[in-house]
Amino acid sequence: MNQLNNLSQKLNNLKSENLYRRLTSCQNFPNNEVMIDGKQYISFCSNDYLSLAFNEEIQESAKKTIIEYGYGGLSSRYIYGDNDLYQKLEAKIAKINQKDSAIIFGSGYLTNIGVIPALCDKNDLILADKLSHSCLIDGAKLSGAKFTRFAHNNLESLENLLKKYRNNYQKCLIITETVFSMDGNLGKINEIIALAKKYDCFLLTDNAHGLGVIDSKISQDILDYDLHLKIGTFSKSCSGYGGYVCADEIIIDYLRNFSKSAIYSTALPPAILAGNLKALEIIGKGELTQKLWENIDYFCDLMNIKNSESAIIPIIIGNAKKTLAISNKLKEEGFLVSAIRPPTVAIGKSRLRITITASHKKDDLKKLAENIHKYHDHIINR
Repeated sequence: MNQLNNLSQKLNNLKSENLYRRLTSCQNFPNNEVMIDGKQYISFCSNDYLSLAFNEEIQESAKKTIIEYGYGGLSSRYIYGDNDLYQKLEAKIAKINQKDSAIIFGSGYLTNIGVIPALCDKNDLILADKLSHSCLIDGAKLSGAKFTRFAHNNLESLENLLKKYRNNYQKCLIITETVFSMDGNLGKINEIIALAKKYDCFLLTDNAHGLGVIDSKISQDILDYDLHLKIGTFSKSCSGYGGYVCADEIIIDYLRNFSKSAIYSTALPPAILAGNLKALEIIGKGELTQKLWENIDYFCDLMNIKNSESAIIPIIIGNAKKTLAISNKLKEEGFLVSAIRPPTVAIGKSRLRITITASHKKDDLKKLAENIHKYHDHIINR
């Protein structure tokens, strides 16, 4: 009973600190509309940046695939679950990322906790950006490697760690993100590639929030590096599911043989693979990306925010209780905006995390901005 009391006390502590999480049942509709407890809202917390969740072409592709291939993944790909859709999707995502080959995992999380421990062990060194996603940190810890973090986007901090530790370990893996999920800013990829080359390191960049959003802006500018692993997910811009890593052929061949979360997981359902393929086809046309950036620029102008680098717009409030209060006021006005609090972000860095999509209407963007200004001034200054 004491063990249950301990768990209960920890939950009560979260509640008292305004950090308690609870699930909310909702029904989603096209154009960012969400129904919760019989009330309709406009969502600004979806990762469906290109508004493909209800795309009719993707839905039709999934339906046809279920009839042809069946519903389930059947088993691990290594036993009975592989099919030609996997090969087509891996070839497609590798080409988009300008790499030789790719391997698909069950999710973005499974990708990172599979790739990193396969690549590194107790004889190796891992250096990760301070703001790297939780799954990247978990992957680093699972590897058993010497693990430490460098200051966010700070090249001097990274090089100081390389000078201090690199010669003491066999392999070194540097981890960063292309788009940071809570700040919405871009990683300094080319600058880190230069350091990776200088110190003979692998580089892993997680592009979970960039596929179809920033690829067209940066893909041609990223330097080629044979030890660069490009990781991402189909669950956001593609509105599908599954994760992936793209790299040189020998790295992918190695991961196919040593990455446990790929080997020992059931294959993705064929309809998901087909939907991902169709989504990439639609994204490749560029029209949705253009609409998305028109909305991002419009909203940032309304909020007096300059040079947004992605579809993630953080409004830093600081205090967790006040952040939650503003989020609740916005909900009363019909807008769903996430209140992000510790431990997801640092203490004192609580924020409204606004995500813009291609299908947001200008009127809704304008109303949201007006309400944020109103409640920000009212709650922060009271």
